[in-house]
Order: sequence, then C-alpha cells, then structure tokens
Amino acid sequence: MTAREIIDIYISFFEKRGHQQIANSALVPENDPTTLFTSSGMQPLIPYLLGEQHPAGKRLANVQNCFRAVDIEEVGDNRHSTFFRMLGNWSLGDYFKADEIPWLWELLTKEFGLPKEKLYITIFKGDGNVEYDREAYDIWSKLLKDEGMEPSQRIFAAGVDKNWWSRSGIPENMPLGEIGGPDSEVYFKFDGLEHKPECKDNPVDCECGKFLEIANSVFMQYKKTETGFEELPNRNVDYGGGVERLLAAVENNPDYFETSLFAPIIKAIEKETGKNYGEHKTQMQIISDHLAAAVFIANDNIKPSKTEQGYILRRLIRRAIDNFRELKGNNLEVILDEIVNEYSKTDEVLKTNYEEIKNVILEEQQNYQRTISEAEKILKTSGGNDVAKKISSEEAFKMYTTHGLSPTQIRSLGYVFDEQEFAELMEKHKNLSRTASSGMFKGGLADQSEKTIMGHTATHLLHQALRDMFGKQLHQTGSNITSERVRFDFNFDRKLTDDEVSELEKTVNKKITENLPVHFEILPLEKAKALGAIGLFDGKYGNDVKVYFVGDYSKELCGGPHVNFTSEIKTFKIIKQENIGNKQRRLYAVVG
Repeated sequence: MTAREIIDIYISFFEKRGHQQIANSALVPENDPTTLFTSSGMQPLIPYLLGEQHPAGKRLANVQNCFRAVDIEEVGDNRHSTFFRMLGNWSLGDYFKADEIPWLWELLTKEFGLPKEKLYITIFKGDGNVEYDREAYDIWSKLLKDEGMEPSQRIFAAGVDKNWWSRSGIPENMPLGEIGGPDSEVYFKFDGLEHKPECKDNPVDCECGKFLEIANSVFMQYKKTETGFEELPNRNVDYGGGVERLLAAVENNPDYFETSLFAPIIKAIEKETGKNYGEHKTQMQIISDHLAAAVFIANDNIKPSKTEQGYILRRLIRRAIDNFRELKGNNLEVILDEIVNEYSKTDEVLKTNYEEIKNVILEEQQNYQRTISEAEKILKTSGGNDVAKKISSEEAFKMYTTHGLSPTQIRSLGYVFDEQEFAELMEKHKNLSRTASSGMFKGGLADQSEKTIMGHTATHLLHQALRDMFGKQLHQTGSNITSERVRFDFNFDRKLTDDEVSELEKTVNKKITENLPVHFEILPLEKAKALGAIGLFDGKYGNDVKVYFVGDYSKELCGGPHVNFTSEIKTFKIIKQENIGNKQRRLYAVVG
C-alpha cells in the first residue's frame, strides 16, 4: 500500500460517512499571528473548533502537509521527521465518541488491514480537575470484547501529559473559558524490536519505538470555569494520524526510511555516495528528511534567509549538505529529483514548480560554500590550516547560529572546542525553541483577545483601502496579528510616501467611525467571485466559502473571528513600514 493509496482510502472512508473534504492549507500559514509553519491538521481549524461556522459544514476531513521545526535535531533515529502529511477528520458539534471510536477501529483494521492483535489503546486516566474517561473505556471495551480480545490487555490509561489536549497544555495551565478534553490514541506494536531496560510492555511506559502512535482522537468536551470544568453543549472531535506512521505500520517496518515512500530516496543517496544505508543511517535520514522538507517549504515561495521561515529553510539545507559531504556526495540535484518524483505522487504541484524549487536549494548550496570559504580564509590568517585554533564553545555556537556552520563543518576547518559544552548549549537552544514554539502555537492559533480581534478586522479595512488607492492588482501576502500590533504584508514595489500613509490612516479611521456592521455569509465560490470578494482563488477553497462583509465597504474570504461593528476597533495608526524583498512591503499598525 502506497502513501497515495492510504490518503485515498482515508478520504473515501470519511466521505462515505458524510464528511466534506477540505483543502490542504498552506505550509506557511496565512493570517496566523505567530506560528511559522502549519504543524498539524487541526491548526488551521482552531477558529471553527472554538465556535466559528465552517463553510463546508460540521463534518470535515482532509490531508494536511505539516512541518515541525522543533524536531530538526531529533531526525536520525528512524522514526522522527520534520515534514509529514496528517490525515484529519473533525466533528464540529455533531457526532462524538460513540461514532468516532468504532469508525477508527474499522478504518485501521478493515480499510488499512492492520492486524488487530498489534493494536493498543490509551485513554485519559483523569486528574484532580477532570475524571477518568469512563465513556471512552466502555466503548473500547465493548468493541474489543466483540472482537474476542481482553480489554485489560489492550487499554491503558495515561495522565494529562499524554492523553489531554488544550491549546495551553495541561488543565492547570488553561485560562478561564478555554476548552479542552481527553484524547484516545491507538498504537501499533512492531515485531522484532527489543525494549530498552527501562521500558514496560505497554504504550504508556515505552519510549523506545516498539509502540508507534498511529491515530489520535481528541474529544473537546470541557470548558474551564471558576468552579472547575463544565461540559460543553456542543462537543467536538479532532482526529489526527500521520500518513508516514500509518505507512510504517501497514508495512510493519519501524524505520520510516525503509518504507516505500523513503526507500527510493535512500537508494538515490546510496548510489550517489557509494555508501550503504545500514552503515550510515543517521546521515541518510537527515539528508532525505531535510531535503524533502526544504522542497515543500521552497514550494511555498520561501527563500533561505537569516529570519523566520527563511532561517529554518537555511538550517535544513545546510544540515543536509553537511551530512551529504560527510558521505562524499557531490550531486545534490539527483537527490532532489528523486524526492520530487516520490512526493509528487501525492502533491502534483511539486513537478510544476520544480525548477524554481531546485534553483532555491542549489543557490543556497553555493552560498553555503562561499560561507565556508570565507571561514577558511579567516582560519588561514589566524594561524594556517596546519595549526588547530582553539575557540570557546560559545564562539563555536555563534558560528553555528549566526553563520550557519555546523559543528562538523567547524571541526573540518581546523577549529577545536569543548564539544560537551557545545552539546549543552545546543540542548538549551533546543529547549528554548520548543518553549517558543509552544508559546507561538498557543498564542498564535487561539488568541481571541479583544485587541487581536480588533486588529484582524482592521486588516480588512486596510486591505481594501490599499486596493482603492493602488489598484486591484494589489493583494495581501501575509499578516501577523497580536494583541500588541498588526503586521500586514502586500505586493508593492516601492516605499509609501508620508502622504500615502496618512491617507490610508484617514480612510481606515473613517470606516471605523462610520460604525459599519460586520457579518459573514457562506456562499458558493463562484458567487463570492461575482460579488468581488477579495481572495486569491488559487484552488485551495472548496465549493462554498466564508465571506466576511464590513458594511458595503469590504468583502473578503476569511475564517474569522471579527468585531461586530467597526467602532469597536476605536482607532488605527500605522507606526512603521518595511521592504521585505521580492517586491513586497510590510506595514505595522496599532489599534484601540
């Protein structure tokens, strides 16, 4: 069974059960305040899980391309990857556990043909805030008994760190009014792997890879109040399952990189380097994963740089190059060819955009070589290649974070440093990155504070004002909205004059004082186009779309949320503008 077949079977299964397939959102999020990449299928749907009405209805399904930067340093252990595809199905206040759990079992055992004796389940064991998930246990227990299996040997309970979901994490960290709930996970047990001494033979107490999580259904059924947690009147289901993990389970292979998806890429690396995968697993896993992720990020028109998504793309490419050079590889293009050949079976757009993607990656390869050459010149002037130059671990770490030189590359230039101290700095950096990523995910996706909602609506007014001033060829290319400020990106090839900035402010503030009503309508896509709604209409939308109207002034495709009347925004002030390259400008503004 191929990755393409897994996706097709999954979507068909849920379409037969009344689900509407929704589009794969961009890997680089649009209108998402603070997160750099889409990291789960649920991420673009947060507004709808919190109560916004989705244009496609209450039953949704899709496959979402995802990237998790926090896993960059984890790649190299046969089961971590930065880029993956996540299958998802959602119930927005429709069905709940009694439907979701049996469907999940049927999907895994009947549709994907996984042996039932290899599947294990975890549920929420409860804590001081929310009780044990008896409902999930009873449903799973009956299902397993009907299959002739003993529930006590298959169902295991875990705490808030494993089987609870909210955007703020564990219940203690949730603010008042936030929703969350227990989840139920399904694990596949691989043959032929020995447990580590500290592991027990169950999915809760094993971290060595013998048990692989292949499915996770979150049941959002609670809201935090001053007196504890209360049941939500409309409860949601949010399911996620990685295509790559399911493929590993279907093929009963615990090594992602030996599955049918990665095997051709690994073979291309072996052929180009003359090395064997079995003897160089870590390097080949890093090369294949990082270049695959780089291909998808470059496909979203990101270029390597020193900041944000561009910095992540640069790290991926350079880390892949380091490992490729260690294996004496020379022609990176043949690896990119094979990656696009494999992944275009599920993402055909890669073939269309391949020349541009390839140019971005190969140009960064050339830039990296120039960086290395400059570092070599510095080394020669400080003592020559025949004398190792001792530097501090902090200096080595700065060369890594500032100039993009990996520890391997630093060592190859004759520098020596305390590698234990460097490893400690790296671990600290990773922990900070995880914390920052968690905070970005929390605030960026679920921040529905008054100021953020005001800012979101203000961008609609600004967008329309810009188009009125400069023409309909102008369109938004990105935004970043927090409770502190609004950031708005748009295509434009010069700096705005002071008079133009002043005019924009006057226009937006005039619409604010007019107290225009704000509402949405769910419309057929063609009708939205005919009405002149702002949107790129690039194929990512379904048959029906959600259009927010700001009086008769602005009509724009958007998920929400927004203020009810423009006067709630109070004031709008542009505080800064920037050139962000590629004929794009960036405006910063404050509201309130």
